[in-house]
Amino acid sequence: MPDLSQMSPVTVPLGGGLILDRDDFSLPPGAAVTLQNFEPSIQGGYRRLSGTSKWNSNQVNGSNKILGLQIFNNGVVAAAGNVVTFATSGSTYSTIGTRTSAGRYKFDLYNFNNTEKLIMVDDVNQAASYDGTTYTLISTTGAPADPSSVAVFKDHMFFAGMSSNPQEIVFSAPFAETDFSAANGAGSIRVDTSVVELKVFRDALFIFGIDKIYKVVGTSVADWQVLPVTRTLGCADGFSVQELGGDLLFLSLDGLRTIAGTERIGDVELGTISKPIQPRITEVIGSRDRISSVIVRGKSQYRLFYPSDGDSVGNSRGVLASLTRTPQGGIGFEFADIKGIKPSAMSSGFISNSEVILEGGYDGYVRKQESTTDTFDGDNVIAIYRSPDLSLGDSGIRKLMQRVIINYAVEGTIDVDMRVRFDGDAQDTPQPDSFDLSSPGGIALYGSSSSTYSSAVYGSSGAPIQRQSIEGSGFLIAVKVDHNSALSPFTLFSYQLEFTNGGRR
Repeated sequence: MPDLSQMSPVTVPLGGGLILDRDDFSLPPGAAVTLQNFEPSIQGGYRRLSGTSKWNSNQVNGSNKILGLQIFNNGVVAAAGNVVTFATSGSTYSTIGTRTSAGRYKFDLYNFNNTEKLIMVDDVNQAASYDGTTYTLISTTGAPADPSSVAVFKDHMFFAGMSSNPQEIVFSAPFAETDFSAANGAGSIRVDTSVVELKVFRDALFIFGIDKIYKVVGTSVADWQVLPVTRTLGCADGFSVQELGGDLLFLSLDGLRTIAGTERIGDVELGTISKPIQPRITEVIGSRDRISSVIVRGKSQYRLFYPSDGDSVGNSRGVLASLTRTPQGGIGFEFADIKGIKPSAMSSGFISNSEVILEGGYDGYVRKQESTTDTFDGDNVIAIYRSPDLSLGDSGIRKLMQRVIINYAVEGTIDVDMRVRFDGDAQDTPQPDSFDLSSPGGIALYGSSSSTYSSAVYGSSGAPIQRQSIEGSGFLIAVKVDHNSALSPFTLFSYQLEFTNGGRR
């Protein structure tokens, strides 16, 4: 019998996210080599993603793929097929305008005359505006024919991505989205790259080209200046650009990058954030024509999806980046994979003062992410966490496992398998059986069907510590968690491995 007085406990706090560009020996112990449908939590650890559900039980336009989606006026503007529609969550979609052979839509919000309006472009038709009542095609003299990008900057409407001149940016007169008269302050700007996106950030309009990035500063045609940000890289897909945490995030050919204003006014700093998941970025780059992205403000989170048209929903993929505090006290991004969600368009914003994250589907439905359901619209959430293969101080010493202690939190009933794996799942090493992470009995959550009156305990913390005996030994130890159910989310905080040292190999 091993001498338990010589037991060596090692505690592993979970954090660092998915890392794919380093070997196991150089990985932080709390990082993950597989992290699917878990999110690096703002409370620490890894939390299983919340579910999704239909935001509206009606399809936008039959089974036509949703080409554009924008939260507006406490409802949603959704485009599918050749129509643009509006609906609230409980109503049918009403057609507000028609288009011809529309491409994918981009939107911006503005208010030039004390009325909230929406501007839309689709890469095929002329731009259009909508004020909640009237849909207006912007077809006046000088209006761009088929813009693919639009942004409101310094009270002017800027358009770019026209097929006849992709290097041109056309802007309207101030406070007049339909006036393109030079005498009234309209005009155009040209850059030496094809423009894929326009985005306002702080006091500048950023022009994302395919191989260069510029910014426009100034207040009107009298003092516009076009300044280079970088001439060595560009934006791989305009649908990847989002503002999060005071930065602009965008997909370049070498990964996800940020544009951050430094303390020196007017300076711009470019940084690559996605090196830890570079193999995944290679997959994303290959799906550029199907990319959609969204931010989750309440979680300081960026989500990018890259499904293939022919993929099933269950096989469709995305990546998630969370802004978290690093062990050194700084701020950095941690990553995870998403699998089982297939959006064709995304939008996030506020409806009735609550943040809402919406996805438009290939099947014509609008769904709500971060919903109260525990499934991906009825499908089980398949979540996987796997740790690196840990040497626990010395890869040449055999570890005689005694037990693993897991610290986790539940939000209701869960059904989770956990395994300890030896020597990289080597076939010639006996592997212990999996065991269940238990749901603490009687935790009561308001609105949960599992909170049964007279047996539920209100005020329970829902944060158990489970001790599990483990048989077997190995030179390298890994922990794996598998979840495939329609039950509640949970958070893994840390685990402790208890073992005694055996012989040296």
